[in-house]
Formats: sequence, C-alpha cells, structure tokens
Amino acid sequence: MATVKQDDRLTSSQGFMCVGFAGVFSKTVTSPLEVVKIKSQVGTFHCKKGFLHSFLVVYQKEGIRGFWKGNLVSCLRLFPYSAVHLATYKQIVHLHMDELGYVSQWRAIFAGGLAGISAALATYPLEVAETRLIAQNCREPTYRGVVHTLSKIYQTEGLQALYRGFSLTILGAFPFSIGCYAVYINLDKLWREPQFRFTALQNFINGCIAAGVAQTLSYPFETVKRKMQAQNPQLPHYGGADIHFTGMLDCFRQVIRNKGILTLWSGITANMVKIVPYFGLLFSCFEMCKQVCLYRNGYIVSPLSYKLAPGVDQSMGPTEVEEVKRYLKNRKFQSQQGSRW
Repeated sequence: MATVKQDDRLTSSQGFMCVGFAGVFSKTVTSPLEVVKIKSQVGTFHCKKGFLHSFLVVYQKEGIRGFWKGNLVSCLRLFPYSAVHLATYKQIVHLHMDELGYVSQWRAIFAGGLAGISAALATYPLEVAETRLIAQNCREPTYRGVVHTLSKIYQTEGLQALYRGFSLTILGAFPFSIGCYAVYINLDKLWREPQFRFTALQNFINGCIAAGVAQTLSYPFETVKRKMQAQNPQLPHYGGADIHFTGMLDCFRQVIRNKGILTLWSGITANMVKIVPYFGLLFSCFEMCKQVCLYRNGYIVSPLSYKLAPGVDQSMGPTEVEEVKRYLKNRKFQSQQGSRW
C-alpha cells in the first residue's frame, strides 16, 4: 500500500538513506499543510475562518517562515522512527511466520501497528516539541529550536509532559489499522485483478486511499492528542488550545459539548490535500535516490533510467556483484600482463 518496496539490490544503509531522503523532502515541501492542520487541531486563532483563510493569517502574523515551523524536528524524528519501526516490525513478523515463512494480511497489519506504537514511544518527545513549535508565534517565540524546546518542557513541566497524550497514539492505532485492513482486503475488488499485478500508479493510488481512510478514522484521537501536547498554563493563551481541560476524557467531552463533534476532525481538509503530494513526492524521491544507488552498485547503465546493465545477474546482492567485478578486473589485468611477456 503506502510503502516503498524493499529491493535486495540495495544495501541496508542505502535503503535507509533513500527512505530518509524521500521522507525529509516530502515533509519539507508539504510542511505548510502540516502547519495549518496542527494549528486547526490545537484550535489557535489562525484557523477560525476555514482552510484557505488560515494560510493568509499565518503569513500575515508570522511571515513565510511560519509555514516551516517545526519542520526540522519533524525531519529529525523520521530517522529514529524509521529505524525502530523497521526493527520492531521484522521481529514481530518473524514471530508470526509459519513453517513456510507466510504471514497473514491481518497479522502483518497488526505487526505494523505494534511497530508504529513502539517507534512512536521512542520518538514521542520530538512530536511534542513539533506541536509546541508550530502552535507558538515564531515572531514572539517561547521556544527556540529543538533542544531548547525539549529542555524547557522537561525543566518547567517534568518528564511526563514529554509523553502527554501518548495513550491516544495507542488508541488511535486500532482504527488506523482497521482502516488499512479494510482497504487492503478490497483492493483486488477495486481493480478487478490480483495484487501482484498492480502497477506503480495503482500502488500509489492504493497508498493514498488507504492513508485517507485510515487517517480519517483515527483523526479524532490525533486532534485531542495535539491539544494535550500544546496546552500549558505557562504559555501565552494557554498554549493556543481553544479549550481548557484536565485530561483526555475531559478534552473529548469539552470539544463535543462546546464546539461540536465535527471539531474532532478540524484540519482534515489540509490533511486530505496533503496526502497526494506527500506520497507522490515520497515515491518519486525514493525512486530517484534508488536509481543512483543501483547505478553505483552496477545494476543499471545510468542513474537516469532503469535500463539493466548487460551481463549482470540482478538476483545477486551488491557485495556479490562487487566481487564479480573485482574478479573480472583482476583476470583482465593478468591477461594483459601475460600478453606483454
């Protein structure tokens, strides 16, 4: 679905680098939509008059750099999150494999959900820092940078503030996984062909649909989580949150009672608009980076195309291809030395 396929022709470090570069680039380009989404979830004054008007207010109050608040910490979070997620996912999937190495669809998605929770736990303080940086006014900042944000939250609010709202990540993982599974089991009906025949465009569309459904189902939990992350009596306007609450259940109750149940989906427009460019850039940047690595490994003739290098066994790993190239080079050198004599 919304994942890049593993290619055995890449080394583990190359695969990690390609995913990291693609994630950083796509997050940076779509950062304005993320800023508007999070401000809408928190309930700051920027987003009182709708999706398009929010961009104008942010620009007037904070300038162009206001659209990239928190982007650095969001990009930094990608690398430990991806590493923990991948390692945990492999361990969980391995436990559920049968004798033939098969894992059911539901167990694979369940493993992905647990891996996501583990990765979120490891990187959750960075997510809290991202929310605080986006919620504040960058022209009158309370926090200056990632390190200052984390240290100030810890010093003034304690360690528990860095994990405030984490339980909502766990609760939101269930509807998110259900949404992914519901889309996944119906993809062959949508395209009327088996999944192993899906083209790159079909996989891209599948990823967008799965992300849209899953994020819509889990969105209320994220909205309340963002409000909990942002709220602090020591910040101007109570952190920008549009209601004051004492905990998760009280936040749900007050949002529904004072603002209406649809407020739990505040910012959903920006989130939906973000999905297509985000996954489009993610896939395309990954493929571009992958082509460069495959060219360096000797599998293709140019970093600008996927034309296979003649005579190279594509089933061999990168180290095996390198060994064959060294062997052929040494044999050619020895034959040249022999011809001189």
